[in-house]
Amino acid sequence: MLTNYSENELQLTADVLVIGGGPAAAWAAWAAADQGVKVIIADKGFLGTSGAAAASGNGIMAPSPENWEKVVSERYRIGKNLANLRWIERVIEKTWLSLPLVENWGYRFPKENGESVRQSYYGPEYMRVMRKNLLRVGVEILDQSPVLELLLTDDGAVAGARGVQRQNHRTYTVRAGAVVMANGGCAFLSKALGCNTNTGDGMLMAVEAGSELSSMEASNHYAISTGFNATVTRGVPFGWASYSDEAGNDLGGYINGRRDPAFLPNALLKGSVYARLDRATPEVKAVIEKSHFIAFLPYKKAGIDPYTERVPVTLILEGTVRGTGGIKIINDSCGTTVPGLYAAGDAASREFLAGLASGGGGPNAAWAISTGQWAGVGAAEFAKSLGVHAHDRVVRPAGQVGLRSPMVGGTPSPSTTSETFDSEAIVRGVQAEMFPLEKNYLRSEKGLLDSLAKLETLWQQVQMTPKQDSVRDIEVSRRAAALTAVARWAYFSALHRTESRSEHIRVDYPETDVNQRYYQATGGLDKLWVRRDWITEPIATSPVVNNPTPASV
Repeated sequence: MLTNYSENELQLTADVLVIGGGPAAAWAAWAAADQGVKVIIADKGFLGTSGAAAASGNGIMAPSPENWEKVVSERYRIGKNLANLRWIERVIEKTWLSLPLVENWGYRFPKENGESVRQSYYGPEYMRVMRKNLLRVGVEILDQSPVLELLLTDDGAVAGARGVQRQNHRTYTVRAGAVVMANGGCAFLSKALGCNTNTGDGMLMAVEAGSELSSMEASNHYAISTGFNATVTRGVPFGWASYSDEAGNDLGGYINGRRDPAFLPNALLKGSVYARLDRATPEVKAVIEKSHFIAFLPYKKAGIDPYTERVPVTLILEGTVRGTGGIKIINDSCGTTVPGLYAAGDAASREFLAGLASGGGGPNAAWAISTGQWAGVGAAEFAKSLGVHAHDRVVRPAGQVGLRSPMVGGTPSPSTTSETFDSEAIVRGVQAEMFPLEKNYLRSEKGLLDSLAKLETLWQQVQMTPKQDSVRDIEVSRRAAALTAVARWAYFSALHRTESRSEHIRVDYPETDVNQRYYQATGGLDKLWVRRDWITEPIATSPVVNNPTPASV
């Protein structure tokens, strides 16, 4: 399809196309351009203001070298024997060495004793600086231009992408030597602040092109938010909260002096929960109000003092944005199983860094900075290897579901071409399976099979003819297909990991099985599949950084 908007189609060429508009995409575009190649970056929003990073402040896992061993050890421990020690080390080193570049580009980190403290950033300013730097180095930015499908050569390599431009009401094509997928994870349109651009498009496009996903069972991260304005998901202030039920009874939630991570979801399954930040000292208040001020805006608007008054709290699904699952990375350059396709940031699986635990916050910020650069350089080198005839290759569009009518024998199926599907109804159906804690947080074989059956019905519905009265219709239809696809991969993967580990909780298999030390690859469109990729590296009992002194960026 898309032919209705092709009369004035924009046609462009580049060595590297970066898809996305957050930190990982910006770092990838800069790194590729730094290799002397032509780079185009396409974002469904406005690069610099859209996405989770631009919405507020965020920590960065960038300790000084003398603290690397401690941080590496802690990240490895959290990964519960699934994280990769070498990858943790290289992410931390790359991030620490990269942050002075941001300062050179114009970002002002706070100072202590005359030294820059580069362990967090203010999202809007950080992304403003990143955009300004991309323009400075000659990267072409396509705003309001959601990418809908990849282009493939006859031998299965990625050779660009195609999308729509909302403001110009037209399609566009970018022929490229290589593509970096850095358009985030999937939060299932939960309205978590900055996450509604994260709808799993990259995962669907990658699988259509022949790529694999990994660790999709770790796709169910929930974040705390106030119940009266459930969009801001900043959990740090709630570290100083006490919790109570409707009647005011203290809910405790502590085990050996530390709050049990499962406390809040289990409490919410029983009834309403209220929080009061009454454990915060004056010093703590000053710090958290400055670094997480956006979390306090709902209180100010409602005229509530969160330190003395109880506020209702809830949990919002952030899915793979602060979860782990994503496109499978197969080498140090963040390449995928498809030639010419690279993945970075939340679009990629973060299993090497986090196992099946959340990497949300500082670790994911570091992952975006480091993998963005590795993917950008890898894509640039791949594009250079193609020579001057890269754009002479014959290509075909890889997209299908949500874009085109089903094909039978090379032609549209006559039984479905006149019937369109309701994108909004599809999204509501997906959310009905993914949002409830009793389905997605507390998983069981029966529950997963029941949800998968319903999701399969939705998948059959999105096979029908998509509505395409406008470019917005095309985008929305494709988005509904992506959300359905990601939900199926998440639950199918969860069904096949018969243990509880980190974010993945099976009530019918409540213990962690030491024998299940593998990553779980998954993929497929109409027919889903899983594969166990066993981890062969020995378990590190006392991780030690191999090279605590950085050598080069």
